[in-house]
Amino acid sequence: MTGNTGNTGNTGNTGNTGNIGNLGSGILVFADRVDLPFVATSGLAQQQIDNAVFPESLWRQDLLAWLTLADFATAGWAGTIVVPPPAAGAPAGEIADLVVAAEDERADALGEILMQDDGFTAYFMGLLGITVRSHPATRRLLHIAELVGLMTSMHFKREFNRTRPSQYCPALLPPVPVPGHASYPSGHATQAHLMAACMKAVFNVDPPRDQWAALLDALATRIARNREIAGLHFESDSTAGKNLALAAFGILNDPNRMPHPVGEPDRFAETLAEARGEWP
Repeated sequence: MTGNTGNTGNTGNTGNTGNIGNLGSGILVFADRVDLPFVATSGLAQQQIDNAVFPESLWRQDLLAWLTLADFATAGWAGTIVVPPPAAGAPAGEIADLVVAAEDERADALGEILMQDDGFTAYFMGLLGITVRSHPATRRLLHIAELVGLMTSMHFKREFNRTRPSQYCPALLPPVPVPGHASYPSGHATQAHLMAACMKAVFNVDPPRDQWAALLDALATRIARNREIAGLHFESDSTAGKNLALAAFGILNDPNRMPHPVGEPDRFAETLAEARGEWP
């Protein structure tokens, strides 16, 4: 029986737990000593620091983004954004296009399809050459777009309840699980184009950094297209998602339409201003 103890050698891999520090907080996790806890070291328990508030620098930007989502949720967007219904029935022409895409493009796009299935904010950060440490407000802005895009797209997906392409044409056989929600509009397209719109607003200063616009739009379009190549969305899903993103940004970026608590600033406008300050 002791022969199995050889597997204990794998415990050496626990050294990788140090990478936990990369998961968001940036604070390294470590194990204290059992025989001499750090706090028990002579006199240390009395060495207390007067911190009246939680340090702003330690706030996770993705969690702060939820506050802006709460503001947007009460902006009356569902009654003002108009998303035309998709065409009734199976769009034969679009299905034929997806079959060709699966045959001709999927092999080359597969890596991106797999990586972007659960999220793609890292692609925008990679394009911009930033990290959450170097540009925290920019990261928060991208996450606001991710959350608002998710909420708005789910609202209209539920309203229209359009069948997925692979449910019309099973032979498309998507390389990732078919999401558990309807097809129209595309959530990836909504989120990606809303991220692009937010970042273009960051760069729309005096003078504007126009060179970023084409790059951001190209990345958003590519992300949406990858979902089509995967057999998960029609082209019309992606188009509707892009239009939804632009409509949602129009509300986010309008101080007269974005509610906020009395005595507090417009959180989206504040984030946008902070993000601009990170790009001197």
